[in-house]
Amino acid sequence: MDLPVLTHYQRIGGAEKIHALVDRFYALMDELPETYGIRKMHDESLQGANDKLFKFLSGWLGGPQLFIQEFGEPFLRRRHLPFAIGQTERDQWMLCMNQALSEVVGDEALRVELSLSLHQLADHMRNKAG
Repeated sequence: MDLPVLTHYQRIGGAEKIHALVDRFYALMDELPETYGIRKMHDESLQGANDKLFKFLSGWLGGPQLFIQEFGEPFLRRRHLPFAIGQTERDQWMLCMNQALSEVVGDEALRVELSLSLHQLADHMRNKAG
């Protein structure tokens, strides 16, 4: 008998763990001097960005489609076009995300899967050379 296949949303621990991941991600963006480049792209308060990333990740990981319900299709690249995003910005974003993943997600295999997928997603957001 085959075991049911769990979604990434279930494997990470649902909404509570996604909230913890997103909260830590934005705390790191505020704390790490080396991420100043991406921090200055955001509003002074990170609450709106935090809420949107939580809702996006909820659906992206196979849970409730909260982002789509509220904002429509993500069209992430289009939504990020107003911001100059190159390798440096991608790498700063991934620095925060990988650190947050390492602190919040206990399952190493899941952490690796998510990091690789999120890196591909972050790389897709690039819209400038360098």
